[in-house]
Amino acid sequence: MLRKSVDHPAFRRQHTINITRTSLLIATALLCAATVRLHAANPDKEAEQLLSQMTLDEKIGQMTQADMLALKDKGDVQKYYLGSVLSGGSSDPAAGNSVQDWLSAVTEFRAEALKTRLKIPLIYGIDAVHGHNNIEGAVIFPHNIGMGAAHNPRLVEREEQVTAEEMLGTGVQWAFAPCITVPQNECWGRTYEGYGDSPDVVNPLAAAAVRGFQGRNLSGATAVLACAKHYIGDGGTDGGKDQGNDLCDEATIRKLYLPPYAAAVKAGAGSIMVSYSSWNGTKMHANKYLMTDVLKGELGFKGFLVSDWAAIDQISKDYKKDVEISVNGGLDMAMVPYAPGHSNNYVEFITDLKELVNEGRVPQSRIDDAVLRILRVKFQMGLFDKPTVDPKLTAEIGSPAHRQVARECVEQSLVLLKNENHALPLSKKIKRLAVVGKGADDMGIQCGGWTISWQGTNGNVTPGGTTILSAIRATADKGTEVMFSRDGADVKGADEVVVVVGEKPYAEGVGDNRDPHVSEEDAALIAKAKAAGVPVVTVILSGRPLILGSTLNSTDALIAAWLPGTEGQGVADVLFGDYKPTGKLSRNWPRDVSQLSGYSVNMENPQFARGFGLTYK
Repeated sequence: MLRKSVDHPAFRRQHTINITRTSLLIATALLCAATVRLHAANPDKEAEQLLSQMTLDEKIGQMTQADMLALKDKGDVQKYYLGSVLSGGSSDPAAGNSVQDWLSAVTEFRAEALKTRLKIPLIYGIDAVHGHNNIEGAVIFPHNIGMGAAHNPRLVEREEQVTAEEMLGTGVQWAFAPCITVPQNECWGRTYEGYGDSPDVVNPLAAAAVRGFQGRNLSGATAVLACAKHYIGDGGTDGGKDQGNDLCDEATIRKLYLPPYAAAVKAGAGSIMVSYSSWNGTKMHANKYLMTDVLKGELGFKGFLVSDWAAIDQISKDYKKDVEISVNGGLDMAMVPYAPGHSNNYVEFITDLKELVNEGRVPQSRIDDAVLRILRVKFQMGLFDKPTVDPKLTAEIGSPAHRQVARECVEQSLVLLKNENHALPLSKKIKRLAVVGKGADDMGIQCGGWTISWQGTNGNVTPGGTTILSAIRATADKGTEVMFSRDGADVKGADEVVVVVGEKPYAEGVGDNRDPHVSEEDAALIAKAKAAGVPVVTVILSGRPLILGSTLNSTDALIAAWLPGTEGQGVADVLFGDYKPTGKLSRNWPRDVSQLSGYSVNMENPQFARGFGLTYK
């Protein structure tokens, strides 16, 4: 999902889990204002009855989603009957980015919806793609590429259960996740958002993630709405270009990219987000065949389709025509995030869609179908009678129990690619251990993009958790001297060297890279460590396999740690043998950049094949 960059301090407030008196008053007011309804035993019937009472303005409002920062006034939620508000990457409450700030802001938005005539609850959405990752102090899990290497559906399910609980602790009920793309070309900057390059890897994890978010019943006390994304073929664009063109026949679409959606629908996914990408030149948001005939028809998807961030704008240069094409094509809710004063904002969408209905260009039946889908999901979620927030869930955000789940995810996600001369596991009794590299003591690099801010950033981005360096120091015996230098200045005299290198944080678009090598700087650092004449262990932090070049020969042991998140202790567990490596590659690891050229990725002779992974004897 594309986000407008916003200046965002990496670490500006102390994390707190106490609910303020203001938050409690707002939450109480919201509960008191809620319409008293019995639990929706029959969501279809409830939705139909409510739909019959709605005006056209109220219906179109339900189809409209605005961003927190784009709303000129919270009162617009009531004025335009908005069905949803979201926070995109770097779209934080004005007061700050603490748990308390989010709880207050989201509760206020939801209270506005209950001031409308029919008191239809608002659903608040956020990109919780590896934990509740916009919130300072929340647990940050490994990105999906790491969870794919773990190959453990039960663990993925538990990960998303924790994420759902932390979301609900701030009042947020809709996760724009899981991403169930099947990335083919790692030049794509969103490769790390996919579990793997084969539907055989992705399918079971897609279903597990949906179950984790939504539970056995969407109205459950710890359930949030899942949103499988991005439909469809976003991981197959020519050259791995973000928002690019997928050049393939329908057989490939059905064989490679459709199966994860079938798995997600079967698991009960209540919403699906449409992709920015095109299929043979036609934007997905304009593709009625794929959105309506295939997804809603063949797969029997009963939830609702939401657009990506301002994505309908890309269909043509005529915005009103874009609205017509996308809604008639099957889009049920439009993410129209821009503030008034910009083109194509939520007010313009509402105005244009109403005109299109009155002009007969969008049938009333299409509007009713879209709104019925949205209302049905809201009834299934129990939004009409579910309490705003459970204080126990707020108190558990960033808790030791949640961090333990993330630690297990890290342990199982690491892939041991090389281990010569018994370089691993490290001995806890080693006398002098040198740890070098920019990634060793940098939480931002460790977590990657979509962490606190959209693109992510270096440094101490969020409180809580453990860097790899601090985890190593906590794991080694007290008698071990652990030396640290970013540039390898302290490798002389060490008995062994651990080098932690990798990519700087990035997200979509910015992360596209036609030559994803280990950087010259990192390769030189590894070679410098090797020159010390002691065993060298290299840990690579990256959102994709990096072409290794000479690095592979310069290190005795090599671990692909992906983007492990806040719990660096899981990395130390593997380094010291407290957990023997079990991770297996969920995608092929290229040998050189020639294998990544053009649309057809050639992986006949990869550096490491999908499924590869060593362990300790």
